[in-house]
Amino acid sequence: MIDFSDRRALMALLVTLAESAGDVVWRHFVAGCTVMHKADESPVTVADREAEAVILTGLATITPAIPVVAEEEAAAGRMPDAIGDCGDGAFFLVDPLDGTKEFIKRGDDFTVNIALVEGGVPTMGVVYAPARHAVYWGDVALGAWQAVREPDGERHDTRDIRVRSCVGAPCAVASKSHAMPGLDDWLDAGGIAARVSVGSSLKFVLVASGEADVYPRTGPTMEWDTAAGDAVLRAAGGRTLDADGAPFRYGKPGFRNAGFVATGGYEPAPLRPFLP
Repeated sequence: MIDFSDRRALMALLVTLAESAGDVVWRHFVAGCTVMHKADESPVTVADREAEAVILTGLATITPAIPVVAEEEAAAGRMPDAIGDCGDGAFFLVDPLDGTKEFIKRGDDFTVNIALVEGGVPTMGVVYAPARHAVYWGDVALGAWQAVREPDGERHDTRDIRVRSCVGAPCAVASKSHAMPGLDDWLDAGGIAARVSVGSSLKFVLVASGEADVYPRTGPTMEWDTAAGDAVLRAAGGRTLDADGAPFRYGKPGFRNAGFVATGGYEPAPLRPFLP
């Protein structure tokens, strides 16, 4: 068990835990695995479930007092009894395989995500993309980093990351798998012509690492989809705003997200007028 006040040690353990889960995901990616469907018809694989089990076991060992909301547990109707009893409403959000559709299609835009939320704010997070050999992590109290890490390998070439100042025409990142109503109109209104299409929580970390300026989302997501990448972005000096331009909050009913804008140095217009 770790002292929750030792943030640097906790961050290090979360990174290692995400990498371990990513190794499980990678083995299934290489070998192939059966695709099933949940009640909402979204796909799920053994990789999702085994990676989540690794993360849940690890979190129960290092921080047993902090509740965990995890995607596959939630899909099965298993939720913590209470959120908010520890550390000013602290809880973890876990997505063991974000970008399952990309994983199934043999693409490389899938990630493992673990985030700590405190008082409605994602303060610590790790995003591991095994197929891209990249891991990103950050804590709003400590900063943000990126490293190279091959599956079942050692982490190396670690560097600090920071959002970039937006000089000239901004570049947006957008979803690879989902058409977003109103998104093109918002981009046009902001004079944003350059766009990078990428899947999963990689959209957040591209902004966090200064490779893009803004990630707008007009369609719905779940909090476990966004929290880890959002935490890394905030740790790198960025912000995530709701449709009205207010700070984006977590712990919402059903853990459901509406539209948001994740941004670095770019000053975005509110999404509200462009939502369907």
